[in-house]
Amino acid sequence: MTQNFKAPKLRFPGFTEDWEQRKLEESFDFLQNNTLSRAELGDSGTALNVHYGDILVKFGDCIDVSLNELPHITNQSSVEKLKNSYLKDGDVVMADTAEDETVGKCSELTDIKDKIVLSGLHTIPLRPKNKFGKGYLGYYLNSGSYHDQLKPLMQGIKVTSISKSALKNTIVSFPRDVSEQEKIGNFFIRIDNLITLHQRKFETLKKLKKGFLQKMFPKNGESVPEIRFPGFTDAWEQRKLSTLAEFNPKSALPEYFEYVDLESVVGTEMVSHRTEEKVSAPSRAQRLAKEGDVFYQTVRPYQRNNYLFNKADDNYVFSTGYAQMRPYGDGYFLLSLVQTDNFVNVVLDNCTGTSYPAINSTELSNIEVSYPKEIEEQKKIGTDFKNLDNLITLHQRKLDTLKKLKQGMLQQMFI
Repeated sequence: MTQNFKAPKLRFPGFTEDWEQRKLEESFDFLQNNTLSRAELGDSGTALNVHYGDILVKFGDCIDVSLNELPHITNQSSVEKLKNSYLKDGDVVMADTAEDETVGKCSELTDIKDKIVLSGLHTIPLRPKNKFGKGYLGYYLNSGSYHDQLKPLMQGIKVTSISKSALKNTIVSFPRDVSEQEKIGNFFIRIDNLITLHQRKFETLKKLKKGFLQKMFPKNGESVPEIRFPGFTDAWEQRKLSTLAEFNPKSALPEYFEYVDLESVVGTEMVSHRTEEKVSAPSRAQRLAKEGDVFYQTVRPYQRNNYLFNKADDNYVFSTGYAQMRPYGDGYFLLSLVQTDNFVNVVLDNCTGTSYPAINSTELSNIEVSYPKEIEEQKKIGTDFKNLDNLITLHQRKLDTLKKLKQGMLQQMFI
C-alpha cells in the first residue's frame, strides 16, 4: 500500500512533490542473519561480520565498511554456507536486542565493494526493494520520526528487543525523487564528517594536554620537569599545597547567588549553575568565589573536574564538595598542577570511601607538591595550559553545536 502525504517542514529548494509512505515489509526484504558464533567463524581473514557488539561500538547512521575495523571471519566453509546472506551497498542492519536505547538503531552500509560482509547475532538485516539515495535510509531510520513507531513495539525491561513481525507494519516515509533523498543523505553525511573532524581534534588536544602534564611537571623523586621553558634552571621546591594557596576563605554570602554544584563543572569548564536564595539554598552552598580562585573537586577527584573562576562577578557560590583555593602565585599553574597524574594519585591514596572516594580540605592542603619558585615560570606554564584548555573547550562547544544542529535537522527534515 503506497500513500502520498505531506512533506516535512524543511526542504531543499526545487522539490515540491508530496512524500510517500509504505509499510516496511513493502519497502524491504528481510535477509538471513548470521547465527554462528565468533568461535565457529574465526576472528580474522576473509569476511566482515557486523554483529550486535559492532552496532553498539561502531554504530553510525552510515557505515563506510572500508573505513571501519570490524571483525573478520576465517572459516571459509561457514562463509560459503551463508553466501545468500552477503550484504551489499545500501543494505541496512538493525540492532534487535540491547540493554539500552541502542535497540532499533540502524546502520546503512556503504562502499562495501568486493568485501564479504555478513549481518551477525542480534541484528535484523534489511535490503531495500527499490533504489534509495545514498545515506537517506541510515538517517531516516534513526530519526525520531521513525523511532517513535518502534517504542511501543519493544519488549522487555532490562534487555529490550524488537521482532521482525513487529517491524513489518511500521511505516517508512520518503521523497519519491531519489535525488532529493541523496541531497538529504549528503547533507547529514557532511554534518557527521564535521562532527568526526572536531571529535578527532578534541581527542588530540586532550592527549596533548595529558602528555604535557606528564612532562612539564617533575616526576616522583625528581626536582626538575622533563620539558622546561628556556631561561629557567633552578630546581623546583617541595612544599605543602597550603603554602601555595589560602584554603576555603570565609565570606558572607549574598542574599541571592548562582549556585555551582558537583555536576556544574566538567573538565575545566563550568557548564551550568542555578539561582538560589540564601535562606532556602542547599546547606552545602558555602564557598563564595572570587576571581582567580581555583575549585578542586574533593568528591571522586579522579574525574578531574576542577575550575579556575575567571569571572569578575561576586555572586557565585560553590558547593563544599569543592576545596576553594585562593592562589598566592599563578592560578592557572595551580589548576594544572592539581590535574597531573602524580597529584591525583596522591589524593586518591588519601581518600576515604569506595563508591564515592573523597578527601577533606585539611588532608588536601597537607599534600606536598613540587613548584617553581619563580612566578614567571609558573605564569608561562599556566598560560600554556590555559591556551590548551581554551582550544579543548572550543572544539567541545563546536561538537555540541553540530550535534544539536544534526538533532534539530533530523526533526525538521523528516516526518
